[in-house]
Order: sequence, then C-alpha cells, then structure tokens
Amino acid sequence: MLDFLGASQNVLFSAAIVLMLLIGAVQLVGFGHFDVDADADLDGDLLAWLGVGRLPLLMLLVVFLASFGIIGLIGQQASHDWLGVLQPLWIAAPVAAIAALPVTGLAARLLARILPSDFTTAVPIEDMVGRGATIVVGRAEQGSPARARVTDQFGQAHYVMVEPDTPDQVFEEGEAVLLVRQQGAGFRAITRGDHRLPYIDG
Repeated sequence: MLDFLGASQNVLFSAAIVLMLLIGAVQLVGFGHFDVDADADLDGDLLAWLGVGRLPLLMLLVVFLASFGIIGLIGQQASHDWLGVLQPLWIAAPVAAIAALPVTGLAARLLARILPSDFTTAVPIEDMVGRGATIVVGRAEQGSPARARVTDQFGQAHYVMVEPDTPDQVFEEGEAVLLVRQQGAGFRAITRGDHRLPYIDG
C-alpha cells in the first residue's frame, strides 16, 4: 500500500490528500478560519458551477484536493488492475483534475445545504470591527491570537483570530471581547467593559 501511494506516478495525488488533511487539522485546532476567504466575486457561470460563493474558498480548496487525490488514486489503481501499469503523471494528473471539477461543484452544493449558515455567509471581514465576540478556542495574548466567534448584522456567525489590543490583557476561553480594529487577517480586541468604540452586540 505504501509503495503504491509513494510511487512517482502517484506522488501528486498522495500529496494532495496530505495537504487536505493538514489544512483540515489547522482549522480544527483554531489557527486559521474559513470566513476571511468567503468574499470571492462570481466572475461567471463557471465559477458558480464550481461552487465559488457557496463555500469559502479555503473549504472549496479542501474539497478539490480531496476529490483530485482520491480520483487520481482510484484511477491509477484501476489502471494497474486492468492494464498492469500505472499511468504517467503527466497523463493521470490532468485527467484527475478535470474529473475533480464537477465532483467539487457537486460537493460544494451539498455541503452548502448541510453546513450551518455561519460557514456560508459572505460579509466583508472589516465589517466585524465594533462588534462583540466570544473567545471559543485558545488563550489570546499579544502575538498569540485565539479563535473567536462573532455574529454579523444578519445574525450569522463567523470565526476570526483575535489578540488583545494592549500587552497587559489576556483573553481566556468563554470571555466576551469587543473587536476594535482589523490587523491583517485577524483582529485586535478589548474587554467589553472598555468603550473605545460604540458597542454592537454580536
């Protein structure tokens, strides 16, 4: 099995699955978030067909990587069983990529129906400034952000990375904070008792 997965004709498919698992693991432990990538513009029917706009781009990438890797490995196994050889990567990879596109589109449509709406709402991330949030994963210190849940004006939840705005503050899990400014892909926050910005319940 390991020889099959590590064969030069299969290395790209195996790498796609490993990358998919790594991205998923990063999301689960709270060092990243889907919602930053959720604001992709639809440039046409093709992007809509592929599922862009239905799911955040990072989640869509995970679905594509899984589809590409699994289809590629299944195709190579079928080639080995039926023809006795593995197909060269320059043949197998484009075929698997093309086959993965409709699978990705179908999976995106199914996931958009199943997943909670907090994964599918496309709201500019900067609109979260001034809203209340709750630390849900980790302990936030300056230079060491934690994952927080914030609700937008439509009542939909988003998950963002937060760190204190001042070095003397520390936020624990379950603590309510106020997002005061965006910093890169994350936010600086203060405790809700501080009123530097008008409070927006979230």
